[in-house]
Amino acid sequence: MRMKSILIGAAAALALAPAANAGRGDAGHVNIIYWQAASILNPFLSGGTKDVESSSMVIEPLARYDENGNMVPWLVTEIPTVANGGVSEDLTSITWKISPGILWSDGSPFTSADVVFTADYCMDETGGCQQLAKFSDVTNVEALDDLTVKVTFGKPKPFPYGPFVGGESPIIQKAQFADCMGAKAPECTEQNFGPHGTGPFRVTEFRANDVISMEANPHYRDPNKPAFATLTFKGGGDAAAAARSVLETAEFDYAWNLQIDPAILTQMAGAGKGTVVSAFGTGVERMMVNLTNPDAALGDKRSTVEGGPHPFLTDAAVRRALSIAIDRNTLAEVGYGAAGKATCNVLPAPAIYASTANDECLVQDIAKANAILDEAGWAVGSDGVRAKDGVRLSILYQTSTNAVRQDTQALVKQWWSEIGVETELKNISASVFFGGDQSSPDTFQKHFSDIEMYTNLFNGTDPEAYMNSWTCAEIPNPGNNWLGSNMPRYCNPAYDALSAELSGTADIDERARIAKAMNDMLMQEGAMIPLVHRGRVSAHSNTLGGVVLNTWDSELWNVADWTRN
Repeated sequence: MRMKSILIGAAAALALAPAANAGRGDAGHVNIIYWQAASILNPFLSGGTKDVESSSMVIEPLARYDENGNMVPWLVTEIPTVANGGVSEDLTSITWKISPGILWSDGSPFTSADVVFTADYCMDETGGCQQLAKFSDVTNVEALDDLTVKVTFGKPKPFPYGPFVGGESPIIQKAQFADCMGAKAPECTEQNFGPHGTGPFRVTEFRANDVISMEANPHYRDPNKPAFATLTFKGGGDAAAAARSVLETAEFDYAWNLQIDPAILTQMAGAGKGTVVSAFGTGVERMMVNLTNPDAALGDKRSTVEGGPHPFLTDAAVRRALSIAIDRNTLAEVGYGAAGKATCNVLPAPAIYASTANDECLVQDIAKANAILDEAGWAVGSDGVRAKDGVRLSILYQTSTNAVRQDTQALVKQWWSEIGVETELKNISASVFFGGDQSSPDTFQKHFSDIEMYTNLFNGTDPEAYMNSWTCAEIPNPGNNWLGSNMPRYCNPAYDALSAELSGTADIDERARIAKAMNDMLMQEGAMIPLVHRGRVSAHSNTLGGVVLNTWDSELWNVADWTRN
């Protein structure tokens, strides 16, 4: 992580504000469209980016990352370090000093008690907190006074910035969520749809999987911000329609995640009404292999460790063959243009963490894939599909509804047919696929399929919490409300040991070595199949000022600084 600006004052969070609008609400209304609609405004109950980012305008962390990956104070006076006494010499604790005078959107004081409560809320074992990895090795969170919070770890923690840093780990209000602990967390609809926050906006109406209406938070800490009096966060549709609504019709001011044919995007931008912005971060479009059995006949044990191993994806030969049969360069070129690069890693950035040990997959090799399956005893049947011991290589391959993803599915299906693999394609509304509806069988956490595909990334520049996503404890199951982050159901004590080693290692080069080893273990054991290192691509109206694209935190991280040109 870059630390060059780690000691800058709280004013740094406000430094990007243009001088166009003088006071709160002067710019009127702003329209934002995320074609994956928000289903909840509580990132502790959803790992979906659209839920994390929509909520980031309302609830905030103590610190976050700027557009260059530097950690900056947000609700605190400075970033704690060993040098300034905020991190203990033995690296077992970190103490945060909350900036005085911060209020919740209901006008009540923001205090250390809210921070302590947030930790208790996420660390409740019965709650299924989606961001639990951020609290790895935390043994205690205590309020030393109303504006001071101390986090204690069970061992030396060279990178103690997991809890309360970045858009995925915000603070929720104790008074509002007090009755929502543990198993009750998903039942608190009013709180999850309309949290009180310290951010620049507060919710006036939330319609799940549709639209959110917001107004300027009258208690926001800067009396001149936000510039916009009201805000609409629209969800649904598709990426092409979202792009068109900004670049051609100017109906919206900001559109996120424009995963469409790059040639079409360029043509739209030619209308002159908007600007396309892009930057590379840590996002990787990948296939998550299901290592457990998704057979519906298993009932509650479907896609769980208790339901038993997958009938054929536990064969390493099958997973390797599926991977090298894919032409990643074609997928990147056709689907993403300059905003995509072929990758064989789930951890592609920052550069110090990028491995070169898995580059076999960069070159498609259908002949080798067939030879691997032949050697493993998977014989081609009269129907052209390989089988072994009565088990056919027939895959249900699911992803969210999106033109680029459906194009990818079609190409992959063709390539897999050339190695004797039958593929059924399924696409699910993004709002459902990435949503938090516990009753839906189609969420990406439940993974009731053989292969599922989506993009994931992590806040900040340190991968520790992200790589912890594939430890045994992170496997989704009915007991944790299907909210773990280990979608492949991968469980390897050796991987867990590397995770523990990473959490206790301070030297940056050693941290890079361990993180690469974890990446390589996941890749070489075939827990997932990376495809494309994706740059973020969004667009904003030419009349919208102050936009700074950030690939290391929420894309809406500085919405308080947006103005109307």
